[in-house]
Amino acid sequence: MEKLRILLAKGRIYESVYELLSDVGISLKLADRTYFPTTNQDDLAFQVVKPQIASALLASNKADVGFSGKDWVYENGVQDGVEEIMDLGFDPVRIVAAIPNTVDFEALVQKPVTIATEYQTLSKKWLADKKIDGTIFRTWGTSEGFVQDNEDSLAQILIDNTSTGSSLRANNLKIVDTLMTSSTRMYASKEALKDPEKKQKIMELKMLFESVLNARGRVMLEMNVAKDKFDGLIKALPSMKSPTVSPLFGDDGYAVKIAVKKSEVPTLLPKLQSLGATDILEYALRKVVR
Repeated sequence: MEKLRILLAKGRIYESVYELLSDVGISLKLADRTYFPTTNQDDLAFQVVKPQIASALLASNKADVGFSGKDWVYENGVQDGVEEIMDLGFDPVRIVAAIPNTVDFEALVQKPVTIATEYQTLSKKWLADKKIDGTIFRTWGTSEGFVQDNEDSLAQILIDNTSTGSSLRANNLKIVDTLMTSSTRMYASKEALKDPEKKQKIMELKMLFESVLNARGRVMLEMNVAKDKFDGLIKALPSMKSPTVSPLFGDDGYAVKIAVKKSEVPTLLPKLQSLGATDILEYALRKVVR
């Protein structure tokens, strides 16, 4: 088949997806001042683009697969022109409206306002939904500085993305509404999914990504247990399905393996020891295919 054309967004998304691809076994090398990484996969072709345009390029069939924040899919108005394959969960943010701490929102929107934002489409929809008389001042980053509680302020409302809200608080701004939540997602063009070979490759990539993401949240625990402690230990074990059990040499007990969530380990290890588990080993998983 022809190569699957994949868009990688610059910045944080690139770093997160690069690591995911590496864990899957797909290597990328990007020379300075270039936008077309080389890879060890003959059936894949990558291009690096700005995160704001990745979804628009997919919707116009300029590529087959791309990684984008959900916010830019909606900002570009292409949610019906692309297919979400999976939510990778990277860089979760909220798109919020914020104003100075000292300002009353209800009083503010009784008169015409200006919004400082990179999100023109989302902001227009928000103004219409809230029935607010407003104009939009497009910024190119560092939008917080345009919204202040004084007569010289270029805008009265900020619409921007935030993960922790720390930047807003540092600039004496408070959140008054949440427009949407967003995270990095894998999208495909509708045309690519009509091609059986491309669709199969896209679904194979999804499976590989899921296996790595599943593994990142789990570890393998391996332990020994005497015969007389076996039943009590097994009943207390969490696992994805059921533990792997094999007899020890000399019929002296059992070796037990379980895949568990990392978050369970701090409370689970002492419990296992109290139930008679010995020689407990913990090690990382690379892939988990369900």
